[in-house]
Amino acid sequence: MEKNTKNLYFYKINSIIGPIYIVKSSDGLRMIELIEEEWIEFKEKQNLIEDKNICMDVIIQLEEYFKGKRMEFDLALDIEGTEFRKLVWNELVKIPYGELKSYSYIAKSIGNEKAVRAIGQANRANPIPIIIPCHRVTGKNGMLLGYAGNHTDIQEKLINFEKRNIQK
Repeated sequence: MEKNTKNLYFYKINSIIGPIYIVKSSDGLRMIELIEEEWIEFKEKQNLIEDKNICMDVIIQLEEYFKGKRMEFDLALDIEGTEFRKLVWNELVKIPYGELKSYSYIAKSIGNEKAVRAIGQANRANPIPIIIPCHRVTGKNGMLLGYAGNHTDIQEKLINFEKRNIQK
């Protein structure tokens, strides 16, 4: 496997769900990390350059989102994943702001009703949560399942935040 030679830039912002770490390449948004421990582990393995200006488009759109002024994102993405994962992530982007869909709904949407577990794995592997709204996916019965490595508290905050903004 070829080693990634792109420079990676990062910046940290604070939000209602805690710190958000943004990682970009020259081609677009590469990653958003919401979990401090995961960020520390990732950062130790990468050669990252802190640069607010390079991350500014993401910062602006996330700040608009958290002010309730943005319901969809318009960012260049530079994400890596299998074709199946990319198919799932493209489907997640179609979930409307403030709405929830089940893993089985996503499976049906991509034409593979038996892929519920694989969709769960793709959801968990989503490199850019919030932008690709994996927080809008729940179990069949509406239960919150394993968001960001069992941080369903973050998922619940994002869901409640969006629902409150829709009701305004």
